[in-house]
Amino acid sequence: MEPEAGRKPFMDNLRGMAVLLLFPIHTLMIWNDFGSRFYIWEGANRPLSTWIVLVNPWLMPLLFVLAGMSARYALQTRTVKAFVVQRTRKLLFPLIVGTAVLVPFQTWYARRYFDHYEGGIFAHWVWFFTHFTDLSGYDGAFTPGHLWFLLFLFLISMAALLVFRAIPYEKSAAFARRIPFPAILLLFIPVWLMYYLGNFGGFSLGKSFALYLLGYYLLSNGAVIEKLERNTTWLAGLWGAGTAALAFLYARFAYYGDLWANLIGWISVLSVLVLGKRFWNRRTRFTDFVNRFSYPIYLLHLPVLVAVAYHTVKRVHGVTAQILVIWGGSLILTVLICFLLGHSR
Repeated sequence: MEPEAGRKPFMDNLRGMAVLLLFPIHTLMIWNDFGSRFYIWEGANRPLSTWIVLVNPWLMPLLFVLAGMSARYALQTRTVKAFVVQRTRKLLFPLIVGTAVLVPFQTWYARRYFDHYEGGIFAHWVWFFTHFTDLSGYDGAFTPGHLWFLLFLFLISMAALLVFRAIPYEKSAAFARRIPFPAILLLFIPVWLMYYLGNFGGFSLGKSFALYLLGYYLLSNGAVIEKLERNTTWLAGLWGAGTAALAFLYARFAYYGDLWANLIGWISVLSVLVLGKRFWNRRTRFTDFVNRFSYPIYLLHLPVLVAVAYHTVKRVHGVTAQILVIWGGSLILTVLICFLLGHSR
């Protein structure tokens, strides 16, 4: 038996780091050259887009893997009913409220930016819920926005319970302990194949489900993590070389193939987990901060960032200055709002 119940400090730290990385990533999206706009879009910029490519293959996959690992630990101490209630409260309710209150705010700014819309937020709120286009929200129409993650995670959490019942963790634990290191690396193949299942504009329900299950059955297993730790040098080397190659291919040729990106993404997730376990598996003030505020920061960060970006690109000259103001300003303002809301309760 593995005494693994309870929160792992490195998981909380990595989750918090991933949420905070959304600020620079979404700031740089204002200059993306991926063939799509953003809520605020100042034109294509290949160097800035390359910085996004460095992180994009592993950032959200890491969060789904961590969610699967957390589900394993949670179900050691909770009943299935309690787990469903907790997931509903933490995911479904914020999804509904956030889609009704927060997301229309950022799409209002998109209409003001692209279409020079001069109406108020309340008139736009009605328009938001009566217009459906590509679900991106970049034209101001209905979208779940950044809350797609909550939608996916809730659906996956509920569907996975059926898998967990059919294949209990204990039946897979022996296999997980025996799986060799190279085979763990090759698990990017099912992740890549699942990418094409339930793919909505690059947001894949199938891939997210696969990552969640791998987090639950494989990466929550202490023996597997120890095996990865014994190969840290290999993992770190593959991560560094793969990321450098990914950046070069995108910067030079705009190449970002699905198989290639999923391979580098999986190696990156494994590397981040192992390095986090080795060097960041302790409680610090950062751990306490993200445990308290990372979720509200996630909910609020994009509406705040879009609003800051809308006013910044009109008033601040120079791309570097704009990036610094949008990134820093939205981070500070979001954290301040979270502190004020936290202290007002």
